[in-house]
Amino acid sequence: MVATAPDDETLPQYHIEAQTSLVERQLRSLKHGDAFAVLDSYGDIGVFPGPEGLYFQDTRFLSRLELTVEGQRPMLLGSVVQDDNGALSVDMTTPDIRLDAGDETSIPREIIALERTKFLFRGTCYDRIGLRNYDTKPRHLRVSLSFDADFRDLFEVRGSDRAHRGKRSVEVTAPNEVTFTYDGLDARRRTTRLRFGPKPARLEANKAEFEVKLAPGGRASLFVRAICDTVDLGREGVAVIGSALPFTHAAYPNPRREEGHPKGEGMTFALAYRDARRDLRKATANITTIESSNDQFNEAACRATADLYMLLSRTPNGVYPYAGIPWYSTVFGRDGIITAMMTLWIDPEIAKGVLRHLAATQATTVDPAADAQPGKVLHETRNGEMAILGEVPFKLYYGTIDATPLFVMLAGQYYEQTGDEATIRTIWPNVLAALNWIDEYGDRDKDGFVEYARETEKGLANQGWKDSHDSIFHADGRMAQGPIALCEVQGYVYAAKKGAAKLAALMGDETLSERLKGEAERLRKAFDEKFWLPEIGTYAIALDGEKRPCAVRSSNAGHALFTGIAYPERAESVAAVLMSKDGFNGWGVRTIAVGEARYNPMSYHNGSIWPHDNALVALGLARYGLKAEAARVFEGQHGASLYQEGRRLPELFCGFIQRKQRGPTNYPVACSPQAWAAAAPFAFLAACLGLELRHDRNRIRFRDPILPSFLDDVLIRNLKLGDSHVDLLLHRHGQDVTVNVVRRTGDAQVVLLK
Repeated sequence: MVATAPDDETLPQYHIEAQTSLVERQLRSLKHGDAFAVLDSYGDIGVFPGPEGLYFQDTRFLSRLELTVEGQRPMLLGSVVQDDNGALSVDMTTPDIRLDAGDETSIPREIIALERTKFLFRGTCYDRIGLRNYDTKPRHLRVSLSFDADFRDLFEVRGSDRAHRGKRSVEVTAPNEVTFTYDGLDARRRTTRLRFGPKPARLEANKAEFEVKLAPGGRASLFVRAICDTVDLGREGVAVIGSALPFTHAAYPNPRREEGHPKGEGMTFALAYRDARRDLRKATANITTIESSNDQFNEAACRATADLYMLLSRTPNGVYPYAGIPWYSTVFGRDGIITAMMTLWIDPEIAKGVLRHLAATQATTVDPAADAQPGKVLHETRNGEMAILGEVPFKLYYGTIDATPLFVMLAGQYYEQTGDEATIRTIWPNVLAALNWIDEYGDRDKDGFVEYARETEKGLANQGWKDSHDSIFHADGRMAQGPIALCEVQGYVYAAKKGAAKLAALMGDETLSERLKGEAERLRKAFDEKFWLPEIGTYAIALDGEKRPCAVRSSNAGHALFTGIAYPERAESVAAVLMSKDGFNGWGVRTIAVGEARYNPMSYHNGSIWPHDNALVALGLARYGLKAEAARVFEGQHGASLYQEGRRLPELFCGFIQRKQRGPTNYPVACSPQAWAAAAPFAFLAACLGLELRHDRNRIRFRDPILPSFLDDVLIRNLKLGDSHVDLLLHRHGQDVTVNVVRRTGDAQVVLLK
């Protein structure tokens, strides 16, 4: 099927509709497993229209939760997600409250403090509202919580319209509990149970009121649990397919014994909070960490680490980094692989989990509705009602051209660093299936290049990482007609076959190993002949269905450096285009250079700046010895992080030129946090240091290292290679960098190569 580009006046398919920007108000994000929450600064949900909500398995299970005191919203004093992303902490106070016409019954502002703590754990949102009276006389307050659950599919929240929905109901199911129920058209029942402690003075279907009496200096706490459950109504016995895991602990083996007692919910909150924090500490206990001479970079690295491990979810096959909040909190093949590549030296368990999970979900049949063929690696999976019903094709969707070669590429990188032969042997049949897909289905016309064309009109029109409807075009602005061969995808295939050749030798198949080496070199030669365009000094972004090059200067060419498919004599020219004033805006490399027909600095893919894209570009520059350019990209991205709340790099930002005394311009619906953006700082540092870990040589090598101007020293703790663990201190002396071994266990060699 030939992919056709939609008319420019047509609303793009699966467009994220936006009447308001995500940056208009400071939103707070929490995540644990398959649940995530988008909250306003107060910890509330749905006070104003927007994406706020408690989501579970791609459905909004709570669409409103608003706290008031005597009918008024408290005054916000401070709001911050804790450094490890474990909880949201909010400080508030009451405004001036006039209970009636007389001053004697008024409550002046700033005498009642409210401290709110929210976190997610095992499919449940926990909420504690603490109150303290700083007055010299007792106070009696009416505290209310208004709530609702709309059970909107995530794609509805994003802007998709639906002709029909299931049946929603709400019931007060206990003196301290309200239950919302949604019986979907997919034969699944979704429920949100709101459980309160202590028992409210008044409880209705959409509101709970508490009478709080505070002595002088007195304290009180209110607790709310929002528990998300999903059951399948289409099977006998009503099997649970996804729910909050039962909360039990040896120290409190029977939580129900305390139900109805004021301390019951408080005890449950405390134990869940403790166990949630233990989970976080356990997840990061053995990873490599970074500390530097620059406190701001340290903050950025800590934030990136916290974001990365918040986005990790456990699957039956290991951990997997969900792509981003709010729109992409699920498994994405491409995003997970690239995140794993960039963090391989920090924590190889991420790569192991990604490889095993994508192997387990690899396509085995031809399914045009899912854009699937045998051996193809997953693009995206969704568990919401619209996906289950086929209203969107993403239940298990394979419409990506690059995840399959990237999967093979990651397998090669993972083995090179870890020497984990057992994992490679387990997934080797999947690697072979992926290689077969590349040749059998990926190369549609057998010209040696891998192309895409969607198999269903519901699928994505463009299937590379730049998957906007208008992201692949010719120099005059005409949309490219498919099948389309992307620049970077040929590089991924080249690197995949090079890496797979080594794995084939490991498996004892020398014939396959030699064949893959030959195919890689032939692809490299053909790529240079067809994609290299001397008139623009770089590679074409793509070849269209007629094999005509799209002569557009783009960041895609930087991925040709990253994968090594570019001949060395092309590298400096590619770098010059990327780092020119049209390509580099001071904060990073633009996706599309200024002056190209569809350049738009506010677009998603045609002039914006993506941290992960810049990280791969930096790795590519460093691969060809262009360390000064790599350091310049690192400096730009670090500078951009200084203007972001919490030093967090977002999914992307706009490509406007850097201006004095101003930060980068935000993109209105960017995800934050985003997994591959969180991973980017580790890739920038590895690129500049020329860091290589080779298990077969038992060697940690720094190839011609350089440190950017904002870093004088970098301490890398617990860098692992096999059974060896080392702490290394790197110090910048002008343009030179020294490496000192501070601590070592094991016999791994540390080598500095100029």
